[in-house]
Amino acid sequence: MAAVGASVIALLAGLVFAGAIDLALTVPASAQAFTYNPRPPKPPPRPAKNDGQMLVQATEVDYDYNNQRVSAVGNVQMFYNGTSIEADKVIYDQKTKRLHAEGNIRLTDADGKVTYANIMDLSDDYRDGFVDSLRVDTADATRMAATRADRSSGNYTVFENGVYTACAPCKDDPKKPPLWQVKGARIIHDQTDKMLYFENAQLEFFGVPMAYLPYFSTPDPTVKRKTGFLMPGFSTVTGYGYGVEVPFYWAIAPDYDATINPRFTSKQGVLFQGEFRQRLIDGAYQIRAYGIDQLNPSAYAGQPGDRQFRGGIDTKGQFALNDKWTWGWEGVALSDYAFMTDYRLAQYRDPLQSFLNLPTEAISQLYLTGVGSRSYFDARTIYYLSYSGNQAYVPVVHPVIDYSNVINSPIFGGEFSYKTNFTSLTRSTAAFDPITTLANTSGLCLTASADPMARLPSQCLLRGMPGTYTRLTAEAQWRRSFTDSAGEIWTPFAILRADAINASISNQPGVSNFLPVGDTNALRLMPTVGLEYRYPFINVQPWGTTTIEPIAQIIVRPNETYAGKLPNEDAQSMVFDASNLFSVDKFSGYDRVEGGGRANVGVQATTQFDRGGSINALFGQSYQLFGLNSFAVADATNTGVDSGLQNARSDYVARVNYSPNRTYTFSVRSRMDEATLNVNRFEAEGRAAFDRWSVSLMYGNYAAQPQLGYLIRREGLLGSASVKVAANWVVSGGARWDLEANKINQYIVGAGYVDDCFVLAANYVTSYNYTTGTTAPVLSHSFMFQIGLRTIATSGSTAGAGGIQ
Repeated sequence: MAAVGASVIALLAGLVFAGAIDLALTVPASAQAFTYNPRPPKPPPRPAKNDGQMLVQATEVDYDYNNQRVSAVGNVQMFYNGTSIEADKVIYDQKTKRLHAEGNIRLTDADGKVTYANIMDLSDDYRDGFVDSLRVDTADATRMAATRADRSSGNYTVFENGVYTACAPCKDDPKKPPLWQVKGARIIHDQTDKMLYFENAQLEFFGVPMAYLPYFSTPDPTVKRKTGFLMPGFSTVTGYGYGVEVPFYWAIAPDYDATINPRFTSKQGVLFQGEFRQRLIDGAYQIRAYGIDQLNPSAYAGQPGDRQFRGGIDTKGQFALNDKWTWGWEGVALSDYAFMTDYRLAQYRDPLQSFLNLPTEAISQLYLTGVGSRSYFDARTIYYLSYSGNQAYVPVVHPVIDYSNVINSPIFGGEFSYKTNFTSLTRSTAAFDPITTLANTSGLCLTASADPMARLPSQCLLRGMPGTYTRLTAEAQWRRSFTDSAGEIWTPFAILRADAINASISNQPGVSNFLPVGDTNALRLMPTVGLEYRYPFINVQPWGTTTIEPIAQIIVRPNETYAGKLPNEDAQSMVFDASNLFSVDKFSGYDRVEGGGRANVGVQATTQFDRGGSINALFGQSYQLFGLNSFAVADATNTGVDSGLQNARSDYVARVNYSPNRTYTFSVRSRMDEATLNVNRFEAEGRAAFDRWSVSLMYGNYAAQPQLGYLIRREGLLGSASVKVAANWVVSGGARWDLEANKINQYIVGAGYVDDCFVLAANYVTSYNYTTGTTAPVLSHSFMFQIGLRTIATSGSTAGAGGIQ
């Protein structure tokens, strides 16, 4: 210990001689206690970066006055200018200003990058030197190794016989090759440009060479955006043949960039694609442009694509006015409506979207949205671009404006809220929907009203009226809940709604069968008062708690004025089940309003088990007490007819949800005929999620609704499953089985590998494209393949075909 103490005193005395570097040395407690600790549990606290001091901790420190060298031996820890070094031995030469370290070296820089080596020789500012047998771990979990690395000018590091990977080493066998790695005779790291250059490189999977590249470069892992070529993509579609894309990314500035992505096709030539993006202080926007001079337009003979030039542009952006208000836009313009479909662009880029439905239109809109603590505002104007070519049947929404607010302070002891909606739209051509075989084949939808067989609620529906339709709706609501001494809950409520409507309907063939043509002005007022009653009974047992709650609603209001005589654009969906049994107004939109006196009654039971799990059940019925039943009045779309509410006594509705634990969930929903108890609507769904697999299955059975166009009973199964067959391998699939037609008409199958450094996925999807009119649905097929190496590249290919009916 005397030798150690003497060397420390001598070294402290030589601080003045040290010159440019101040050395602050400490002897660890382990040395003072005459013990040897090879690795202290924690390194000493780091001084501030670039403070000019070198902090050294070691078992033994020697100072060579003659050669001006400081040697630290045994469990050395050194910190200087934000970088720490741990080694068996460190020598600092004050003449040459170089650090030499040996044995179990661990160097950690200020950015968190860790370098392991056997021998290291560097200048005191770490700008120049060499390292033998090194391994580098970065803060973002990338790794490099080499037999030797030479560093020069503080910017360039050359790795001889280098290996690069973004995969973690195998926990069970760290010497086992990672999932993928890139080996190069030389790997050059340019820290100024933040680039990695690989010479004579080969890509290996599990140590097996798979590809050879004489030279390639990639941004280093710290770079989020860098100018250069991206991984190519491959596709094949009947119309344009085989396609290869070679994207070029241009990082123009920190706040904006561009991507130029030509697609070279075997049949149609080059499809030029470009995208520009910019982020501003308060938001961001992007613009995409497409264009192709087709070599073989006849490949789309008889279709919109039978033209030489095809192209389009789409853009979107969103900006914040403050912490509550945002505005933005989306816009699409195309040479022809089939362009996006034929070339699998925009929404068609991901065929997984097509499992349920491919997009049927593109949306162009301008919007303004505000969100408060208890209020909401949204205003937008919308133009729908139909991908099926039925543009004349699609409305242009001038604006649609929604505002709602809940007053913070009680009014008459209750909660007061109000909402408004303003809608204005124009459609050039009436959108008819034939609902019988006769109307579908004979064109009865356009027959004059003088023919009684053409009275359209029996043959056709008018899904969209031609002309201009404007409606302003304002609604105010008050409600308050009381609980009496017996535990009964009473909730009176009052609602006042007013609608001002103007409809200018074009006198096109068949339209007068549904609606009065010409100008119609209407003022519709609907005052409503009601009372809701609940009486929960609670039973507590050692195994759980059960609550049984009878529920009743009494609603008093006048008849719906103009019932069935006004356009219906936003209230065409009507599904009566347990979810809306106690809704005061069961219509889904504003264009229809429920009128007449009504009672909704039911009973709900919930059991919560002490060991986890719960079950909830609801059963009930709705009664038309007096006045006109709005659901029995056929409008242009027959909304409400065949819904189960069209009679004075509605169908019975029931629901059961059961979840025994976090693994399983089951639910059953049903609607039964009030007189015969025949099932008019039934859905049963089950889900299970385990550590390695999950599955869901839904069964649906729906009675015929001829007045809505469903002429036969519909019955089917929709199932999906996902199985984790290995640590990182997942196989998934889904299918829809039409039990009436006894065929599987839609399915998806796929498999994928995902971990922290590698992605491999393949999916095959079939789906139907539906168009209006008499055209049968078209079955399309898509295949997607994707491969990704973290920090290196991600690539994919897509194949698609359509036209199978």
